[in-house]
Amino acid sequence: MTRLGAGWRCRPVVRSLVLAVATLVSATPAPALGVDDYQTIAPFAYLVDAGTGTVLYGKNSEAPMMPASTTKVMTAEVIFHELKEGRLKLDDKFVVSEHAWRDGGTRSGGSTMFLAVNSSVRVEDLLRGLIIQSGNDAAITLAEGVSGSEEAFARRMNDRAKAIGMAHSNFTNPWGRGDPDHRVTASDMARLAEYVIDTYPDLYKIFGEREFTWNKIRQPNRNPLLLMNIGADGLKTGDLAESGFGLVGSAVQNDERLIVVVNGLKTARDRANESQKLLAWGFRTFEERALFAAGETVGTASVFGGTQSDVSLGTTKPIRILVPRGSGDRLSGRIVYTGPLMAPVARGTEVARLVISRGATELMETPLQTTEDVGVGSLQRRALDAGIELVSGFIRERLARH
Repeated sequence: MTRLGAGWRCRPVVRSLVLAVATLVSATPAPALGVDDYQTIAPFAYLVDAGTGTVLYGKNSEAPMMPASTTKVMTAEVIFHELKEGRLKLDDKFVVSEHAWRDGGTRSGGSTMFLAVNSSVRVEDLLRGLIIQSGNDAAITLAEGVSGSEEAFARRMNDRAKAIGMAHSNFTNPWGRGDPDHRVTASDMARLAEYVIDTYPDLYKIFGEREFTWNKIRQPNRNPLLLMNIGADGLKTGDLAESGFGLVGSAVQNDERLIVVVNGLKTARDRANESQKLLAWGFRTFEERALFAAGETVGTASVFGGTQSDVSLGTTKPIRILVPRGSGDRLSGRIVYTGPLMAPVARGTEVARLVISRGATELMETPLQTTEDVGVGSLQRRALDAGIELVSGFIRERLARH
């Protein structure tokens, strides 16, 4: 892949480092008709292909919204993480506090697992009560059992969210109680769903279970997609007066997994219909296109003070994207990295990201790694690079002032 051009911009934190952008990809003419015309009545909506990371649809997907009980996907992730790390076992038991019983149980008027106060309940049962029955009492009991309090657990939720890459979300409680500081974005919730599906495949199966009985009370899974015969296997619904009706869902057809997020709808029927229509549209409208093979050179990044001035970049797995069926979509791409990179540079180091767009719409983003080693150059080479960078920095500064 030939690098066609590059633009430079100083980073304010470290003036000697710059952001390099190389224009990369182009494929055939004009976007397909109708793809940009899709409409949903959902105030917030997001549809992404999990296999390629291609964003198929977005509406207010980066705007803050109240997640209601879809919060419990984040609560479940924290518990799944504790189980995976060995700090928790499915047979461990937590005691149901009076707070969990009163504020999350039958007396609260919200969704509940019907836990008895002061009873000891296995983590595995609490997870089913959390995920299938959407029990607020289960969420509080898990939070208190792991962290001692809802507040402390919320801090752990935010730590995990940050680790997953949910850059625009903040959690203040484990069950979705209305709070002006309890906010997420649709794209963040899709990222969370994809992470849970990929990282905890065995535990994720709980999201697809149709019902759960506790305390002799049988409750069906609240996710309407599970009953639609569309390949759905998760995840979670939510609704509050302040948030409207929302859903984070996922379905698989012909080995392709889509993740859908909707929120702010007026009724449960609207929530079910809009989620199903988005998924059906995604499966029907798009097909996969290969861009780069595993190990293929995608582009280059500049190197400061090395034995060579550039290092090639590639990926360890194929880069694929979804495009409208039968179209000749015109795609563009850019490599984004902080640079120039400082020698020495080791092969296999993740140093950049490839961003693929159609027009002004970003479709996907994927990491790039160096495909070769670059050693430290001679003293003369380092001095030459330093001089070039000094002059470049001076020019950038002058341009920034004007």
